[in-house]
Amino acid sequence: MADLDALAALLLDAYTTRTPIPPLTDSFDSLTIDDAYAIQQIQIRTRMSAGAGIAGFKVGLTSEPMRQQFGVNDPDFGHLLTDMAYLADASVPVSNFLQPRAEPEIALVLGRTLRGPRVTVTDVAAATSAVVPAIEIIDSRIADWKISLLDTVADNASSGGFVVGQSPVPLANIDLSLTGCVLRRNGRIAATGAGAAVLGSPLHAAAWLANELLGRGAQLEPGHVILTGSITAAIPVAAGDAVTASFDRLGSVTAVFD
Repeated sequence: MADLDALAALLLDAYTTRTPIPPLTDSFDSLTIDDAYAIQQIQIRTRMSAGAGIAGFKVGLTSEPMRQQFGVNDPDFGHLLTDMAYLADASVPVSNFLQPRAEPEIALVLGRTLRGPRVTVTDVAAATSAVVPAIEIIDSRIADWKISLLDTVADNASSGGFVVGQSPVPLANIDLSLTGCVLRRNGRIAATGAGAAVLGSPLHAAAWLANELLGRGAQLEPGHVILTGSITAAIPVAAGDAVTASFDRLGSVTAVFD
C-alpha cells in the first residue's frame, strides 16, 4: 500500500524546488482516485498551514476529447489558493512554475453558499454574484506532462496560478454556453472557442464541482472563485509572453509573463 503522505511530500518538494518528478503511477499502480484526492488534500493542508487560504476551486477535464484521452466520464477538480492568484496586466514570474501553460476560462464568483443535498444548475446561477474572464496557468510537477488521471488529481489537478478580470459582470441575460472567446499570445490569435466546450455550459461544470465537493465533505462558499474549465486547448508560455483572453460581453483579461 502506498504511503500517501510520502507521495504528497514528493509533489510538494517538486513544487518547492521546481524540479519535476516521474509519474506517481509509474511506481504505484495500485493508486485509486480516492487516494489521489487524499494526496491532493494533504498538500493543501500543508500549504494552508504555511499561510495560504482557499480562494476557490478549479474544474479540469471538462472537454470530451480530454476525458476520452484519460478514459474517464467525469471531470476532476483542484483547489485555488490565495498564493496562486496574480493580478491582471501585472508580472507573472515564470520562475514560479515548472512547465506552465495558459488556458482561457469563464470564472464564476459566488455570492452565497452552495449546499446539498443536490446542487442544480439553477442553484449555481442563483448563487453566482458575478462572472469574470480568467486565465488559468496550469502546471505539472510531473515531468514532461506525462500524466494519467490519478497523477493530475494528486497534483491538485495540474494547477499553477490564475488571473481574473477586474470588471465583474452580472450573470443575468448572458448565455455562457454561447459566450465566444479569442485567446491571443503576443497579439496573435492562438485559439478560439465558446463556453459550450465546458460540459455544454460553465454552469454545468460548477454544478458538477459543487456536488463532487459535497460528496467529499466540503462545499463552495461566498467569495469563492470557480474556474469552470478551459474553452480552448492550453498554450505553452514563457518569459516575455503576454496572453489575452477576450470574451463576448465579459471583456478581456491579460496575463503578462516575466
